[in-house]
Amino acid sequence: MTKLRIARASLLIIAALAAGSALGAGPAGSSVSVEVATARTARVAPHAWIPGSIVSRDDARIAGIVAGRVVWIAEVGQRCGAGATLARLDDTVVKLRVADLQAQVARAQSQADLARTQLDRYQSLAATKIYPASQLDEASAQLEMAKHDVARLTAQLRQAEYETQQSEVRAPFSGVVTERFAQRGEYLQIGAAVVRLVNTDDVEARATAALAFAGNVKPGQIAALRVGNDERRGKVRAIVPVGDDRSRQFEIRVALTRVSWPVGTAVEVSVPTGADRTAVVVPRDAIVIRQSHSYVMRVAQNGTVERREVESGSAIEDLVEIRNGVSAGDRLVVRGAERLEPGQAIIITDPRPAADRTPLKGEQG
Repeated sequence: MTKLRIARASLLIIAALAAGSALGAGPAGSSVSVEVATARTARVAPHAWIPGSIVSRDDARIAGIVAGRVVWIAEVGQRCGAGATLARLDDTVVKLRVADLQAQVARAQSQADLARTQLDRYQSLAATKIYPASQLDEASAQLEMAKHDVARLTAQLRQAEYETQQSEVRAPFSGVVTERFAQRGEYLQIGAAVVRLVNTDDVEARATAALAFAGNVKPGQIAALRVGNDERRGKVRAIVPVGDDRSRQFEIRVALTRVSWPVGTAVEVSVPTGADRTAVVVPRDAIVIRQSHSYVMRVAQNGTVERREVESGSAIEDLVEIRNGVSAGDRLVVRGAERLEPGQAIIITDPRPAADRTPLKGEQG
Protein backbone atom coordinates (compact mmCIF):
# COMPACT_ATOMS: atom_id res chain seq x y z
CA MET A 1 0.00 0.00 0.00
CA THR A 2 2.80 2.38 0.84
CA LYS A 3 4.48 1.78 -2.54
CA LEU A 4 1.18 2.39 -4.37
CA ARG A 5 0.69 5.72 -2.58
CA ILE A 6 4.25 6.76 -3.44
CA ALA A 7 3.66 5.93 -7.14
CA ARG A 8 0.43 7.93 -7.24
CA ALA A 9 2.11 10.93 -5.62
CA SER A 10 4.94 10.77 -8.15
CA LEU A 11 2.45 10.82 -11.04
CA LEU A 12 0.69 13.87 -9.60
CA ILE A 13 3.99 15.71 -9.22
CA ILE A 14 4.97 14.95 -12.85
CA ALA A 15 1.56 16.14 -14.13
CA ALA A 16 1.84 19.36 -12.15
CA LEU A 17 5.33 20.04 -13.51
CA ALA A 18 4.12 19.43 -17.08
CA ALA A 19 1.20 21.82 -16.63
CA GLY A 20 3.47 24.48 -15.18
CA SER A 21 5.85 24.11 -18.11
CA ALA A 22 2.99 24.56 -20.60
CA LEU A 23 1.76 27.69 -18.83
CA GLY A 24 5.22 29.11 -18.70
CA ALA A 25 5.56 28.87 -22.46
CA GLY A 26 2.94 31.67 -22.86
CA PRO A 27 2.02 33.24 -26.17
CA ALA A 28 5.61 33.22 -27.36
CA GLY A 29 5.55 29.47 -27.35
CA SER A 30 2.94 29.21 -30.13
CA SER A 31 3.31 30.33 -33.76
CA VAL A 32 0.65 32.52 -35.38
CA SER A 33 0.01 32.91 -39.11
CA VAL A 34 0.28 36.56 -40.19
CA GLU A 35 0.61 38.71 -43.30
CA VAL A 36 3.52 41.10 -43.61
CA ALA A 37 4.59 44.02 -45.80
CA THR A 38 7.86 45.88 -46.16
CA ALA A 39 8.28 49.53 -45.18
CA ARG A 40 9.75 51.73 -47.89
CA THR A 41 10.50 55.34 -48.73
CA ALA A 42 8.28 57.52 -50.88
CA ARG A 43 7.59 61.14 -51.66
CA VAL A 44 4.83 62.43 -49.38
CA ALA A 45 3.31 65.80 -48.61
CA PRO A 46 1.33 67.07 -45.63
CA HIS A 47 -2.39 67.23 -46.30
CA ALA A 48 -5.40 68.91 -44.74
CA TRP A 49 -9.10 68.14 -45.05
CA ILE A 50 -11.14 71.10 -46.27
CA PRO A 51 -14.94 71.33 -46.48
CA GLY A 52 -16.75 71.16 -49.79
CA SER A 53 -19.92 69.95 -51.41
CA ILE A 54 -21.09 67.85 -54.35
CA VAL A 55 -22.34 69.99 -57.23
CA SER A 56 -23.66 69.22 -60.68
CA ARG A 57 -21.79 70.42 -63.74
CA ASP A 58 -25.17 71.07 -65.37
CA ASP A 59 -27.48 72.99 -63.04
CA ALA A 60 -29.61 75.62 -64.74
CA ARG A 61 -32.81 77.61 -64.59
CA ILE A 62 -34.36 76.77 -67.94
CA ALA A 63 -36.11 79.78 -69.45
CA GLY A 64 -38.54 80.21 -72.30
CA ILE A 65 -37.67 82.50 -75.21
CA VAL A 66 -41.27 83.24 -76.18
CA ALA A 67 -44.17 84.61 -74.18
CA GLY A 68 -47.34 82.67 -73.60
CA ARG A 69 -49.71 80.99 -71.20
CA VAL A 70 -48.49 77.75 -69.60
CA VAL A 71 -50.70 74.81 -70.56
CA TRP A 72 -48.42 72.05 -69.21
CA ILE A 73 -45.28 71.85 -67.08
CA ALA A 74 -43.15 68.93 -65.85
CA GLU A 75 -43.51 67.77 -62.27
CA VAL A 76 -40.82 68.25 -59.63
CA GLY A 77 -38.73 65.08 -59.41
CA GLN A 78 -39.41 64.11 -63.01
CA ARG A 79 -36.33 62.81 -64.84
CA CYS A 80 -35.99 64.14 -68.37
CA GLY A 81 -33.64 63.27 -71.19
CA ALA A 82 -31.93 65.83 -73.40
CA GLY A 83 -34.53 67.31 -75.74
CA ALA A 84 -37.50 66.28 -73.60
CA THR A 85 -40.36 68.75 -73.13
CA LEU A 86 -40.25 70.60 -69.82
CA ALA A 87 -43.17 72.96 -70.42
CA ARG A 88 -45.68 73.70 -73.16
CA LEU A 89 -47.08 77.18 -73.88
CA ASP A 90 -50.29 78.08 -75.69
CA ASP A 91 -49.23 78.41 -79.36
CA THR A 92 -52.57 79.50 -80.84
CA VAL A 93 -51.46 83.08 -81.57
CA VAL A 94 -48.12 82.14 -83.11
CA LYS A 95 -49.76 79.51 -85.32
CA LEU A 96 -52.22 82.13 -86.60
CA ARG A 97 -49.28 84.43 -87.29
CA VAL A 98 -47.59 81.63 -89.24
CA ALA A 99 -50.70 81.18 -91.38
CA ASP A 100 -50.91 84.94 -92.01
CA LEU A 101 -47.27 85.17 -93.02
CA GLN A 102 -47.59 82.17 -95.31
CA ALA A 103 -50.35 84.03 -97.16
CA GLN A 104 -48.26 87.20 -97.31
CA VAL A 105 -45.29 85.30 -98.71
CA ALA A 106 -47.50 83.75 -101.39
CA ARG A 107 -48.90 87.18 -102.31
CA ALA A 108 -45.44 88.73 -102.48
CA GLN A 109 -44.23 85.85 -104.63
CA SER A 110 -47.13 86.44 -107.05
CA GLN A 111 -46.24 90.11 -107.28
CA ALA A 112 -42.63 89.21 -107.95
CA ASP A 113 -43.70 86.83 -110.73
CA LEU A 114 -45.84 89.59 -112.29
CA ALA A 115 -42.98 92.07 -112.09
CA ARG A 116 -40.68 89.58 -113.80
CA THR A 117 -43.22 89.04 -116.61
CA GLN A 118 -43.56 92.77 -117.18
CA LEU A 119 -39.81 93.24 -117.23
CA ASP A 120 -39.43 90.44 -119.78
CA ARG A 121 -42.05 92.12 -121.99
CA TYR A 122 -40.34 95.50 -121.84
CA GLN A 123 -36.97 93.93 -122.59
CA SER A 124 -38.36 92.11 -125.65
CA LEU A 125 -39.78 95.39 -127.02
CA ALA A 126 -36.81 97.53 -126.10
CA ALA A 127 -35.41 97.40 -129.68
CA THR A 128 -38.67 98.78 -131.15
CA LYS A 129 -38.54 101.77 -128.82
CA ILE A 130 -42.30 101.61 -128.36
CA TYR A 131 -41.87 102.18 -124.63
CA PRO A 132 -39.51 104.74 -123.20
CA ALA A 133 -36.37 103.53 -121.41
CA SER A 134 -37.70 104.88 -118.12
CA GLN A 135 -40.47 102.28 -118.12
CA LEU A 136 -37.88 99.53 -118.53
CA ASP A 137 -35.97 100.90 -115.55
CA GLU A 138 -39.15 101.13 -113.49
CA ALA A 139 -40.09 97.52 -114.31
CA SER A 140 -36.63 96.37 -113.25
CA ALA A 141 -36.94 98.27 -109.95
CA GLN A 142 -40.40 96.82 -109.32
CA LEU A 143 -39.01 93.31 -109.71
CA GLU A 144 -36.18 93.99 -107.26
CA MET A 145 -38.59 95.42 -104.67
CA ALA A 146 -40.87 92.41 -105.08
CA LYS A 147 -37.92 90.08 -104.47
CA HIS A 148 -37.00 92.00 -101.32
CA ASP A 149 -40.60 91.76 -100.10
CA VAL A 150 -40.51 87.99 -100.59
CA ALA A 151 -37.21 87.71 -98.69
CA ARG A 152 -38.46 89.91 -95.81
CA LEU A 153 -41.73 88.06 -95.40
CA THR A 154 -39.99 84.69 -95.69
CA ALA A 155 -37.68 85.68 -92.81
CA GLN A 156 -40.68 86.73 -90.72
CA LEU A 157 -42.35 83.42 -91.51
CA ARG A 158 -39.27 81.50 -90.38
CA GLN A 159 -39.21 83.51 -87.16
CA ALA A 160 -42.86 82.72 -86.50
CA GLU A 161 -42.27 79.03 -87.20
CA TYR A 162 -39.29 79.10 -84.82
CA GLU A 163 -41.43 80.70 -82.11
CA THR A 164 -44.01 77.97 -82.67
CA GLN A 165 -41.34 75.36 -82.03
CA GLN A 166 -40.13 77.26 -78.96
CA SER A 167 -43.59 77.20 -77.43
CA GLU A 168 -42.37 73.85 -76.10
CA VAL A 169 -39.55 74.46 -73.62
CA ARG A 170 -37.10 71.58 -74.00
CA ALA A 171 -34.29 70.26 -71.82
CA PRO A 172 -30.80 71.21 -73.09
CA PHE A 173 -29.34 68.28 -71.13
CA SER A 174 -30.60 65.25 -69.23
CA GLY A 175 -31.46 65.75 -65.60
CA VAL A 176 -34.09 65.97 -62.88
CA VAL A 177 -36.60 68.78 -62.42
CA THR A 178 -35.88 70.10 -58.93
CA GLU A 179 -38.02 73.24 -58.88
CA ARG A 180 -40.86 74.85 -60.82
CA PHE A 181 -41.06 78.62 -61.25
CA ALA A 182 -44.44 78.67 -63.00
CA GLN A 183 -47.74 76.86 -62.74
CA ARG A 184 -50.27 75.82 -65.33
CA GLY A 185 -52.38 78.78 -66.39
CA GLU A 186 -49.77 81.44 -65.59
CA TYR A 187 -48.49 83.76 -68.31
CA LEU A 188 -44.76 83.70 -68.96
CA GLN A 189 -42.85 86.66 -70.27
CA ILE A 190 -39.91 86.28 -72.66
CA GLY A 191 -36.86 85.02 -70.76
CA ALA A 192 -38.76 84.00 -67.63
CA ALA A 193 -37.43 80.89 -65.83
CA VAL A 194 -39.70 77.86 -66.08
CA VAL A 195 -37.96 75.07 -64.13
CA ARG A 196 -34.64 74.26 -62.53
CA LEU A 197 -32.98 71.25 -64.17
CA VAL A 198 -30.06 69.44 -62.50
CA ASN A 199 -27.94 66.72 -64.09
CA THR A 200 -27.37 64.22 -61.28
CA ASP A 201 -25.14 61.94 -63.36
CA ASP A 202 -22.34 64.43 -64.08
CA VAL A 203 -21.20 65.67 -60.68
CA GLU A 204 -18.02 66.98 -59.12
CA ALA A 205 -16.80 68.25 -55.77
CA ARG A 206 -16.40 71.95 -55.13
CA ALA A 207 -14.22 73.07 -52.23
CA THR A 208 -12.45 76.23 -51.12
CA ALA A 209 -9.04 76.38 -49.48
CA ALA A 210 -6.72 79.07 -48.18
CA LEU A 211 -4.81 80.92 -50.89
CA ALA A 212 -1.59 79.91 -49.12
CA PHE A 213 -2.18 76.35 -50.39
CA ALA A 214 -2.79 77.36 -54.03
CA GLY A 215 0.79 76.62 -55.09
CA ASN A 216 0.51 73.01 -53.89
CA VAL A 217 -2.61 72.08 -55.90
CA LYS A 218 -2.33 71.36 -59.63
CA PRO A 219 -4.90 70.25 -62.21
CA GLY A 220 -4.67 66.50 -62.76
CA GLN A 221 -3.64 65.68 -59.19
CA ILE A 222 -5.41 62.80 -57.46
CA ALA A 223 -7.38 64.02 -54.46
CA ALA A 224 -9.03 62.06 -51.66
CA LEU A 225 -12.63 62.82 -50.72
CA ARG A 226 -14.70 61.47 -47.89
CA VAL A 227 -18.24 61.50 -46.61
CA GLY A 228 -18.15 60.03 -43.14
CA ASN A 229 -16.33 56.70 -43.46
CA ASP A 230 -16.88 56.51 -47.23
CA GLU A 231 -13.64 57.63 -48.88
CA ARG A 232 -13.17 57.97 -52.65
CA ARG A 233 -10.62 59.27 -55.14
CA GLY A 234 -11.04 61.98 -57.76
CA LYS A 235 -8.92 64.06 -60.09
CA VAL A 236 -8.51 67.81 -59.72
CA ARG A 237 -10.26 69.17 -62.81
CA ALA A 238 -9.63 72.86 -62.29
CA ILE A 239 -8.46 75.40 -59.77
CA VAL A 240 -9.44 79.06 -59.55
CA PRO A 241 -6.50 80.70 -57.74
CA VAL A 242 -8.37 83.95 -57.14
CA GLY A 243 -9.77 84.96 -53.77
CA ASP A 244 -11.52 88.07 -52.51
CA ASP A 245 -10.27 90.39 -49.82
CA ARG A 246 -12.51 88.83 -47.20
CA SER A 247 -12.28 85.07 -47.70
CA ARG A 248 -8.65 84.75 -48.90
CA GLN A 249 -9.64 81.41 -50.38
CA PHE A 250 -9.53 79.83 -53.83
CA GLU A 251 -11.83 77.28 -55.44
CA ILE A 252 -11.00 73.67 -56.32
CA ARG A 253 -13.07 71.43 -58.60
CA VAL A 254 -12.56 67.66 -58.35
CA ALA A 255 -14.01 65.41 -61.05
CA LEU A 256 -15.77 62.26 -59.83
CA THR A 257 -16.94 59.06 -61.49
CA ARG A 258 -19.22 56.29 -60.26
CA VAL A 259 -20.26 57.95 -57.02
CA SER A 260 -23.69 57.80 -55.43
CA TRP A 261 -23.40 60.99 -53.38
CA PRO A 262 -26.38 63.26 -54.11
CA VAL A 263 -25.91 66.83 -55.27
CA GLY A 264 -25.53 69.03 -52.20
CA THR A 265 -23.80 66.38 -50.06
CA ALA A 266 -21.21 67.85 -47.70
CA VAL A 267 -17.78 66.33 -48.37
CA GLU A 268 -14.22 66.79 -47.21
CA VAL A 269 -11.41 67.11 -49.74
CA SER A 270 -7.78 66.40 -48.93
CA VAL A 271 -5.37 69.00 -50.31
CA PRO A 272 -1.58 69.25 -49.92
CA THR A 273 -0.55 72.00 -47.52
CA GLY A 274 3.18 71.93 -48.15
CA ALA A 275 5.98 70.67 -50.38
CA ASP A 276 6.49 66.93 -50.69
CA ARG A 277 9.39 65.17 -48.98
CA THR A 278 10.94 61.72 -48.73
CA ALA A 279 9.56 59.64 -45.86
CA VAL A 280 9.12 56.06 -44.69
CA VAL A 281 5.63 54.73 -45.42
CA VAL A 282 3.86 51.59 -44.28
CA PRO A 283 0.40 50.13 -44.94
CA ARG A 284 -2.29 51.60 -42.72
CA ASP A 285 -3.16 48.09 -41.46
CA ALA A 286 0.31 47.71 -39.95
CA ILE A 287 -0.38 50.33 -37.29
CA VAL A 288 -2.09 49.23 -34.08
CA ILE A 289 -3.75 52.26 -32.48
CA ARG A 290 -4.30 52.42 -28.76
CA GLN A 291 -5.71 55.23 -26.61
CA SER A 292 -2.36 56.77 -25.69
CA HIS A 293 0.02 55.39 -28.30
CA SER A 294 0.46 53.53 -31.58
CA TYR A 295 2.81 50.69 -32.42
CA VAL A 296 3.76 48.18 -35.10
CA MET A 297 4.99 44.59 -34.86
CA ARG A 298 8.34 44.25 -36.62
CA VAL A 299 9.54 40.85 -37.85
CA ALA A 300 12.93 39.95 -36.38
CA GLN A 301 15.56 37.80 -38.09
CA ASN A 302 14.85 34.82 -35.82
CA GLY A 303 11.21 34.60 -36.95
CA THR A 304 9.71 36.34 -33.95
CA VAL A 305 8.18 39.79 -33.62
CA GLU A 306 9.11 42.86 -31.62
CA ARG A 307 6.97 45.85 -30.73
CA ARG A 308 8.01 49.29 -32.01
CA GLU A 309 6.31 52.46 -30.79
CA VAL A 310 5.71 54.76 -33.78
CA GLU A 311 4.56 58.27 -34.60
CA SER A 312 2.48 58.53 -37.75
CA GLY A 313 2.29 61.45 -40.15
CA SER A 314 0.58 62.12 -43.47
CA ALA A 315 -1.61 59.50 -45.13
CA ILE A 316 -1.40 58.62 -48.82
CA GLU A 317 -4.28 56.43 -49.94
CA ASP A 318 -3.87 53.34 -47.68
CA LEU A 319 -0.25 54.11 -46.78
CA VAL A 320 0.82 56.14 -43.74
CA GLU A 321 4.01 58.08 -43.12
CA ILE A 322 6.03 56.86 -40.10
CA ARG A 323 8.17 59.59 -38.55
CA ASN A 324 10.11 57.38 -36.13
CA GLY A 325 10.35 53.79 -34.96
CA VAL A 326 10.56 52.12 -38.39
CA SER A 327 13.20 52.11 -41.12
CA ALA A 328 12.87 51.39 -44.81
CA GLY A 329 13.18 47.65 -45.41
CA ASP A 330 11.64 46.61 -42.09
CA ARG A 331 9.05 43.87 -42.42
CA LEU A 332 5.87 44.61 -40.50
CA VAL A 333 2.83 42.54 -39.65
CA VAL A 334 -0.26 43.90 -41.44
CA ARG A 335 -2.76 41.18 -40.47
CA GLY A 336 -2.93 39.83 -36.93
CA ALA A 337 -0.61 42.34 -35.22
CA GLU A 338 -3.12 43.21 -32.51
CA ARG A 339 -3.07 39.65 -31.08
CA LEU A 340 0.73 39.24 -31.01
CA GLU A 341 3.06 39.58 -28.06
CA PRO A 342 6.75 40.59 -28.27
CA GLY A 343 8.97 37.57 -28.86
CA GLN A 344 6.16 35.43 -30.26
CA ALA A 345 6.99 33.21 -33.24
CA ILE A 346 5.07 33.77 -36.46
CA ILE A 347 4.35 32.03 -39.74
CA ILE A 348 4.38 34.44 -42.70
CA THR A 349 1.58 33.76 -45.18
CA ASP A 350 1.85 36.89 -47.34
CA PRO A 351 5.41 38.22 -47.56
CA ARG A 352 4.69 40.80 -50.28
CA PRO A 353 6.39 44.21 -49.90
CA ALA A 354 4.38 47.39 -49.53
CA ALA A 355 5.23 48.43 -53.07
CA ASP A 356 3.47 45.31 -54.38
CA ARG A 357 0.41 45.90 -52.24
CA THR A 358 -0.51 49.52 -52.99
CA PRO A 359 1.14 51.84 -55.54
CA LEU A 360 1.43 55.48 -54.54
CA LYS A 361 -0.32 58.23 -56.46
CA GLY A 362 1.73 59.28 -59.44
CA GLU A 363 3.92 56.16 -59.35
CA GLN A 364 3.85 53.11 -61.55
CA GLY A 365 2.29 50.08 -59.90
